[in-house]
Amino acid sequence: MRYEFLVETYETERVKVVSVWSEFRDEDLPVRPRADDARGRSVREQMVHQCVSEDSWFRTMLGIEVGAPPLPGQETRLEFIKRYAEDSAKRLQALRGKPENWFEEETKFFDVARSRAWVLTRRLTHTSHHRGQQMAMLRMLRRDLHSNYGPTADTGGLMQNHAPTIYAYDGLDALLKGEASGGAKRPLPGAKGAAVTERPGPG
Repeated sequence: MRYEFLVETYETERVKVVSVWSEFRDEDLPVRPRADDARGRSVREQMVHQCVSEDSWFRTMLGIEVGAPPLPGQETRLEFIKRYAEDSAKRLQALRGKPENWFEEETKFFDVARSRAWVLTRRLTHTSHHRGQQMAMLRMLRRDLHSNYGPTADTGGLMQNHAPTIYAYDGLDALLKGEASGGAKRPLPGAKGAAVTERPGPG
């Protein structure tokens, strides 16, 4: 099917979302990029936005309804992870059942007409944008970062220096089980003094 790559991308992106969320701690949820500036979403508000925004896009633009409230009853880190994992699994199942022409048909993207394939692509990039903000917040909080796309400073540094890709868990099921039991992420080696910029220099 021509649009299988979009479905496969959504399948991996949903795992990347909860992988980043698993790197936070519950005490991190109220933290903002700047404590005195409400314009920057807190960690909790980022999770709320992901859950509510994705639910809204899929319902109103793609016609996919999961039949559940978008937010967990208790807004803890683990409950956000479980809620999003369950709802995104239902969306993935719905996408897998759509024929090729469904992706090509037009729908309303806010006030303009776009194909469903276009809307889904935009949804993926929207999610990636917010995930990048959250990864920056993890650094501000001095938290470690496992791989999300490839090596990080905590997995060994730069790809060109042969740093490995180290995911926290083997997959979503392992993540849910591990985090429910208090955390069972893979250990990280760290950069071991290696530069983590492509253009190292003084200062």
